[in-house]
Amino acid sequence: MQEMVIYGVSFDLVGKQPIVLLKTADGNRFLPIWIGHPEAAAILMKLQGAATPRPMTHDLFSETLSQLDVQVTKVCVTELRDNTFFATITIQQDGSEIEVDSRPSDAIALAVRAEAPIFAEDRVLEESAIEFEGEEVNEEEIVDEFRKFLDQVTPEEFASELAEEQAEPNDEDDAGDLERDSEEEED
Repeated sequence: MQEMVIYGVSFDLVGKQPIVLLKTADGNRFLPIWIGHPEAAAILMKLQGAATPRPMTHDLFSETLSQLDVQVTKVCVTELRDNTFFATITIQQDGSEIEVDSRPSDAIALAVRAEAPIFAEDRVLEESAIEFEGEEVNEEEIVDEFRKFLDQVTPEEFASELAEEQAEPNDEDDAGDLERDSEEEED
């Protein structure tokens, strides 16, 4: 498991879908996660310090946990299954910890409110991360390269490319099934 930081929130130009981009805290690996518009707004508003006249859902949940003396200790992107990321929120009350299943977008929106660390399982990073090589990271170059990538890829294409990269000679049939499933979803 590796600690992640929020590198930014952007939109893919093809489908106008928001993407949160997580970066390994001590490396050059980036994890793009397609999210919904309300969750993107919730993450961005908190990161930018913007206030709303009434609490948003994530604000309400964070305040409820606080009133119940429950702390969010971490969130973790745990797996990628059927082109969908999964996450957990770890909360602590009276010395005991509980893991709650969550969408990554909701977990991240809650983490920024609770100032809780964000993690990703190593397997998720191996399957889905984009790595930039070299000691020195030129942020402008990474952003430009990532924007070019986003200009040309849809979530389905991204998932298909991952499946192809992961397919071993014995797994070609499985990769074909993934592509057919993606095509069926589009129909």
